[in-house]
Amino acid sequence: MKNLNKRVCIHICITVLFISSQVLGLVSAHSDTIKFSGYEWEVKSGEKLGPGPNSWKPSNVSVDDKGCLHLKISKVDGVWSCGEVAMTKRLGFGTYQFQIAGRIDQFDKNIVLGIFNYPTPDVGSDGMDEIDIEFAHWGIPDAPIGNYTIWPAKKEVKQTSHVFKFNLKDELTTQRFIWKSKSILCQSLRGHRDDDKEEFGRWLFEPKETNDRIPQQPLPVLLNLWLFEGHPPSDGKEVEIVIKNFKFTPEQQSVSR
Repeated sequence: MKNLNKRVCIHICITVLFISSQVLGLVSAHSDTIKFSGYEWEVKSGEKLGPGPNSWKPSNVSVDDKGCLHLKISKVDGVWSCGEVAMTKRLGFGTYQFQIAGRIDQFDKNIVLGIFNYPTPDVGSDGMDEIDIEFAHWGIPDAPIGNYTIWPAKKEVKQTSHVFKFNLKDELTTQRFIWKSKSILCQSLRGHRDDDKEEFGRWLFEPKETNDRIPQQPLPVLLNLWLFEGHPPSDGKEVEIVIKNFKFTPEQQSVSR
């Protein structure tokens, strides 16, 4: 397990560097907007764009009559495509909570679900100012599927990651990160909840060099469902994930945990 985690971490670092080098210049490649959980989000559209690279279709993004956001990976006329949205507003320190419906523990080795914030060009460049919750095997079937990664506020500093394995009994989970100026707490919990019960993933990032290692400026939130290195699902199946709710609580209103 120790050797596997070392191999996975190296693989993730290389992969995330590649992803980050592509995403920053692609936020402008959106063609539509939607309303979800009280915010406006831009929908990504384009061909051979990162991360991946992948094809991104607005048809893979929708909001149903209950206000839930649907992200899909679909195949049309032999072509696989993915879905992504990016919030038009920037949010700062506080609690970011996402209620998810979908068997994230049963993803194919090439499926990636990303829940994260990301810098606009005026805030940071590649490999900076990012808080990631991702569920992916990164092409390695036996790799831990849970991934938390913090990208620093200073370019010369390396990112820090935490990986973990888990199994679910049903499709409902709550994903959360609590972003403060001196610490970031990432949490994954069973069910849809506002408390800390039924945790299956937890990581407190509290470095000494806080101004260097923790993002300090407001950032937009991004949500995406995509194919690792653009490879189709090895099981040949389409995928759909539902984000039932997103809630942001500014730091001064956050409940002490």
